Amino acid sequence: MTPNLKAFLDMIARAEIGKELLAKSDNGYNVIVGSRPEMPILFMNYADHPRLVVEYARGKKSTAAGRYQILKRNYDAYKRILNLSDFSPASQDAIAIRLIGECEAIKLIETGQIERAIANCRSRWASFPGAGQGQREHKMAALIAAYTQAGGNLA
Repeated sequence: MTPNLKAFLDMIARAEIGKELLAKSDNGYNVIVGSRPEMPILFMNYADHPRLVVEYARGKKSTAAGRYQILKRNYDAYKRILNLSDFSPASQDAIAIRLIGECEAIKLIETGQIERAIANCRSRWASFPGAGQGQREHKMAALIAAYTQAGGNLA
């Protein structure tokens, strides 16, 4: 994995989970939606997606879990497509990279065009600006700062 792609994955995790919760978990890989730093909701077995339906805000429900907050239905689809055997950190990374690829953002990331890569991926991560999923969206500048702090290079 290249440094820019690793930094982009770290940025996604920070946007979806937050710095404090990343530190209180297995680097986010075992976090369930609705977790807060003061009250983490964690799963301990990577054999499968936790498959929990959690009400996390104002009646909204989700099955998101893991470092990239992958929905159960997406895990089931990519488990078959990528021939994954579990919901381990390596499997979660593989799914996130596949999602980034489907958004045609890999080349953008590798060439440091991070603002464009984030815009391309906003349909996959609700925390990205312009996602429009009714969740808190981070400012582009904050995401770019997280990316560069994680060692990513800009064009």
